[in-house]
Amino acid sequence: MSDENAANGETPEVEIPEVTPEVDPVEALRAENAELKDRVLRTIAEMENLRKRTERDVADTRSYAIAGFARDMLAATDALSRALLVLPAEARESGDATTKGLIEGIEMAEREMQRLLAKHGVKPIEAEGQKFDPHKHQAMFEVPDPSRPEGTVVQVVQAGFAIGDRVLRPAMVGVAKGGPSHAPADETVDKSV
Repeated sequence: MSDENAANGETPEVEIPEVTPEVDPVEALRAENAELKDRVLRTIAEMENLRKRTERDVADTRSYAIAGFARDMLAATDALSRALLVLPAEARESGDATTKGLIEGIEMAEREMQRLLAKHGVKPIEAEGQKFDPHKHQAMFEVPDPSRPEGTVVQVVQAGFAIGDRVLRPAMVGVAKGGPSHAPADETVDKSV
């Protein structure tokens, strides 16, 4: 076929073999060694990160595993507190021995539940007199009070609780409205000194 191409005035294609430079086997091994070393170092770093992440996850699981149970126990504790609140004061003082025993039993059960919750890291959220924090408090209503700084919690309807740094239940609160606004922290310093 090349004769035909030549007859037609075409130049025949000549295959030119590619010239590959001679690769030094020592350099090739060094390059491969460097690549493998890099891969090993990256794998070690990934494994270390995985170990740390797993330790963090295990610690979080240990700390917060009882969150659902604790939230349910808070409902039971609230029921005991409400039961004590509805009892008239005269029933506590002038009631017969059975009534007084029942009241003492309810009080002891409530204290024990609070103690057990605290033992497992469930702590009440401080709310009364604090600046309203939407991450810890749930505003239920506003109270017109010009004597208190605006945004201050003036009444706690239901106590809030946290486990570690997570909120189990926000505190349901009433917030002051109409008073002076909160001063920034750096302006509260007495500058007359």
